[in-house]
Amino acid sequence: LDGMFKATGHQNVYMPMLIPESLLQKEKDHVEGFAPEVAWVTMGGSEQLEERLCVRPTSETLFCEHYAHIIHSYRDLPKLYNQWCSVMRWEKTTRPFLRSAEFLWQEGHTMHETAEEARAETVQMLNIYAEFCEKYLAIPVVKGVKTDKEKFAGAEETYTIEAMMHDGKSLQSGTSHYFGDGFARAFDIQFTGRNNTLQYPHQTSWGMSTRIIGAIIMTHGDDNGLVLPPAVAPVQVMVVPIAQHKPGVEEAAVALCDRLKKSFRADIDLSENSPGWKFAQYEMKGVPLRVELGPKDIEAGQCVLVRRDNREKTFVKLEDLESEVARLLGEIHDSLYQKALANREANTHVAHDMAEMHAVADGGNGFYKTMWCGSLECELKMKEEIGVTSRCMPLEQEHLGDTCVCCGRPAHRMIIWGKAY
Repeated sequence: LDGMFKATGHQNVYMPMLIPESLLQKEKDHVEGFAPEVAWVTMGGSEQLEERLCVRPTSETLFCEHYAHIIHSYRDLPKLYNQWCSVMRWEKTTRPFLRSAEFLWQEGHTMHETAEEARAETVQMLNIYAEFCEKYLAIPVVKGVKTDKEKFAGAEETYTIEAMMHDGKSLQSGTSHYFGDGFARAFDIQFTGRNNTLQYPHQTSWGMSTRIIGAIIMTHGDDNGLVLPPAVAPVQVMVVPIAQHKPGVEEAAVALCDRLKKSFRADIDLSENSPGWKFAQYEMKGVPLRVELGPKDIEAGQCVLVRRDNREKTFVKLEDLESEVARLLGEIHDSLYQKALANREANTHVAHDMAEMHAVADGGNGFYKTMWCGSLECELKMKEEIGVTSRCMPLEQEHLGDTCVCCGRPAHRMIIWGKAY
């Protein structure tokens, strides 16, 4: 992901963890949106601080304070920054990976000369997140726009990628926000434009956090443990020698692993644990491919490859090992993606009125596609009556009818509802 950011011109920087309260208060909508989640530092050693410091929940205000000092002319734009860091949000109910008080993430912050450039940046980063999820994590996502109720505090528009977990619930997996010039006005960030007049720059931010690890676990995992996509698995291939105490087996297995390390992330287990224990251990850890090599395999000039996703065994001639490993890793990725896509399609339903909405929602979790009039009243009613929230208005719209699922008034946009983590 970092390479994808750098390929699009973004520079990694780092801002302080503690934010003065006066700085946080500069953007009214932003601070009100985060106020319930902010953790405050009030003491320095044994002394009371003159001004409270918040542990960053996000860093828009810090970047804006910096931009105000370095942006003076249109020639200074765009500014394309990214930060890898931890943030803190004082969650009342925590859940590993999905909702924790402290989590690691990346947050991008950019400033642009025009609204058009900023909007293009917002969509570009959304597409990068979607490509990362599908190409590297084997997770199909829906790209869309959040409703006003669900958008990021202080944003004019929030774009999102939504993924369906194996249980039919949605997980917001990455967001990209267009702020307009709201923060620039609040922080008095101005530049001299091409026509020699003072103008406000347009801002974006975008982020993806460690909850994407939760997405991998809940999309691909099974009762035996993790199932990791090959592109991000720390170990892609684990070599397990069989009867390694017999002459020549351990040496042959080590040589085989050294071969694999030239092309793949490979490792070998030479511990005294039994092969069965090792099989279970690396299945639990989600290693995509296991290589078994025993005395009979060495004699036959072959080895056994076992896939984690479906446990299929393949006997492979040693001279064909690298090409077969590459082929199988590609097949594993495609299989994981197609399985997740099939799950999403099987659990996506269409409803035209509240009676149909009740019927599909009572059938289990999933994505529910409907038409929507755009009113907050209907959005709240869906939460109260059905127990679902708006996930996004997909960028790829479908015309499912002419009336709102909730109130029956004219509707011109399709929306996806669902239960979410």
